[in-house]
Amino acid sequence: MTTTRRRGTALLSLTAATGLLLGTAALGTGPATSAEPAGDCTPAFPVSELAEGDAVSGLTVTRGTTPESFTGEVIGVYDDGIGPDLDMVMVRVDMPEVDKAGIWQGMSGSPVYAADGRLIGAVAYGLAFGPSPVAGVTPFADMDDYLAEPPAAKVPVGRKLAASIARSTDVTPAQAAQGLRQLPMPVGVSGVSAQRVAGTEDRPYFPKGARAVAGGSAAAAGPETIVPGGNMAASLSYGDVTQAGVGTATSVCNGRVVGFGHPMSFEGETTMSLHPASALYIQEDPVGPGFKVANLGAPVGTVSEDHLTGITGFLGRLPRATTIANTATYDGRTRTGTSKNTVDSAAASTTYYQVIANHDRVVDAIMPGSETMSWKVTGTDTDGSAFSLSFSDRYASEYDITGDAGYELADLVYALSQIDGVELDSVTSQSVVSDDSDTYRVRSIQQRRGGEWVTLGKGERAEARAGGKLVLRAALSGPEGTTYVPVTMRVPASAKGMKGQVSVEGGGWLWTGGTIGSVAKAERVVAGMVRNDALQANLSLVKRRKEVEKSKVTGPTDRVVYGAKRVRVVVR
Repeated sequence: MTTTRRRGTALLSLTAATGLLLGTAALGTGPATSAEPAGDCTPAFPVSELAEGDAVSGLTVTRGTTPESFTGEVIGVYDDGIGPDLDMVMVRVDMPEVDKAGIWQGMSGSPVYAADGRLIGAVAYGLAFGPSPVAGVTPFADMDDYLAEPPAAKVPVGRKLAASIARSTDVTPAQAAQGLRQLPMPVGVSGVSAQRVAGTEDRPYFPKGARAVAGGSAAAAGPETIVPGGNMAASLSYGDVTQAGVGTATSVCNGRVVGFGHPMSFEGETTMSLHPASALYIQEDPVGPGFKVANLGAPVGTVSEDHLTGITGFLGRLPRATTIANTATYDGRTRTGTSKNTVDSAAASTTYYQVIANHDRVVDAIMPGSETMSWKVTGTDTDGSAFSLSFSDRYASEYDITGDAGYELADLVYALSQIDGVELDSVTSQSVVSDDSDTYRVRSIQQRRGGEWVTLGKGERAEARAGGKLVLRAALSGPEGTTYVPVTMRVPASAKGMKGQVSVEGGGWLWTGGTIGSVAKAERVVAGMVRNDALQANLSLVKRRKEVEKSKVTGPTDRVVYGAKRVRVVVR
């Protein structure tokens, strides 16, 4: 059950991804290129057979798509370090890039091998205090055993292990005792500027810790580059707006891919798209772990599982996707932008980001203005029947018309995406933006009497005749002076002798809400929505226990209307 409110705080939601970093790109949306199944099916090395000082090797990518080797040695095994009955293997990594940047965000999933070639596990954790060559490795033997316990934000390190880490590295026992932390993986959002992403950080419906990243196409990164130690990415949406995390593949066996060594967003069963990626470079960070900057290629498969010990997917078939598109027109320029959303929990944020991204390319400014937007949402109801919802509205903002216009549609998309069994096929919108940010405000209600219009209130009440029409008009103050809008309502014959009130409210002043738990309820909510540039008149009459309630919508006008007025009324 989800409540939606117009022009209030949107009720969208997206689970924040935790773990490694990202890089994203403008992606193609065509069919996946088929790939020959990779033959690497390296068996797991038993953690119980590891000993301090054992030599290890590994694979990861620092630039492009080709894995590079690194070496290291085992520091020890941390019992239950990741979760109950899930140990963490501590490894000191020796590699030039690690010497400069530490275990970086994006290295998660890098396979670590024993001297005999068997697979120990995946790099997934780094020391909490900052850049360090010490890696926490998730055992590969457990990477298919998905535990229900949530991942710890920080893994404590005991005195004995801290001393062991200090002996093998240049960190002090006190630094090592600060614990190990899962390598951060904020969702990278391409197509939206850093300023736009930063502006959503305090809202509950966008990815927590999201980072805007510039991206370009990565035509060279195809499915054949997803190999052990190669780049891989999991994406909630792709296209104009890509929300993704980039890491490393740990194992590729007959088209089945396992990677990261920790969750993307800990969704369990999921439908993220699986992408290859091409690394540009490893960015050093003197304060925290470095991070990989990369471009994503077009989707080549599906991430079907997202659990404590990593993500699992397969090459070939792509997940079902919702097409989310916006066409924006401003000052003679028009552009249509499109994204594909594959995870229901991200549909609302993808919708909002798509509107923002396309407007920023066309309007190319954060500016005051107004906008008319028409939108349509199509999908399939729980019983398999198709549905279509549509609406048109006008918006105005004295600061940022681009940012303000997208919430209403995103709210509805969120509400629909939370209904079990409902599938969204498309979310399309058309926007026409203007520099004019002026609005109207309801100043007074008038009634025509004796050939003149009389302003009601201050002792003057509206007079109506039972079975007749209540003829009023709303006086709206605007930039050109006063504009008058006729408001006429029929009074029931049964209302004779009743008293009450009549109110006229601007559409921009109204709230339309309700708990949406079904498509049918969503249809009723949309049918009851009043445009921001319209007026709603409400007549409320009472006599003893008898009541009469009526409402009527008038408009639209040529501007958003705010404010409300209320006057007494008597029926003769």
